[in-house]
Amino acid sequence: MKLDMHCHTREGSPDGKVGLLENIELLKQKGYDGMLITDHDSYKAYRYYQKLAEKPSDFVVLKGIEYDTIDAGHMLIVMPSGVKLPILELRGLPIAPLIEIVHYFGGIIGPAHPCGEKFLSIRNTLRERKSENIYKKFDFIEGYNACEETDSNLLAMRIAQELGLPCFGGSDSHKPDSVGFGYTILQETIADETDLINYIRAGRPTMTGGVHYEYTTKAKLGRANKILVYSFWFYNRISALIRRKARNLELMETRLLTSLDSFRAGSRAN
Repeated sequence: MKLDMHCHTREGSPDGKVGLLENIELLKQKGYDGMLITDHDSYKAYRYYQKLAEKPSDFVVLKGIEYDTIDAGHMLIVMPSGVKLPILELRGLPIAPLIEIVHYFGGIIGPAHPCGEKFLSIRNTLRERKSENIYKKFDFIEGYNACEETDSNLLAMRIAQELGLPCFGGSDSHKPDSVGFGYTILQETIADETDLINYIRAGRPTMTGGVHYEYTTKAKLGRANKILVYSFWFYNRISALIRRKARNLELMETRLLTSLDSFRAGSRAN
């Protein structure tokens, strides 16, 4: 299967300029068999897709998310089919508890564009000493991102190789003209999120690649892009602060669920 594992939509991302159905049609025209929706801190596009009376045939749409952490940049997350965690739509969790939550509920997590811009990527955001332990807890790494420079992608792939982790590849598309520039090829048919998770955890091979998308915002702004990067830092902090109360409530509820599950498991063992 050939999939684009990093796709944004107008329905789910504030900076998305391409509708989900248009995204699907463009990918099908380019020979793709499916896509992973990875909108920023949102499952809105997937909920929209689920409500469609008629869904595109011969094309798999998987539910994922690109989560904005407060201390390690962006993370790509895939949860098992049917698992709903509201906390994943509330940006601002630190990376350590985020990984713990994702794994507890059966999901997989890996850094998006890990060697990209400061505040957006783990390698240029998280302190080196802490990041060494965090890397070992990932399930995959985005090794090819069509909006990243060659050096950034090569370094990401090298990190994945050193850790023995599979790579995801995707377009990171936000606009129609950037759809289908990155891909991941799997050796088995994937029907849903659980299939993908099982594939990755079984250590099955992935092949990634694509064509660099030249017309990114970074390329257009040049040196002025630094202003945008620091603006994102400010936006992320303020957004995380606004959502702090709701996020803390969800975090308490999520941890209560894990405690109850552990208690029940212990009771059954006794």
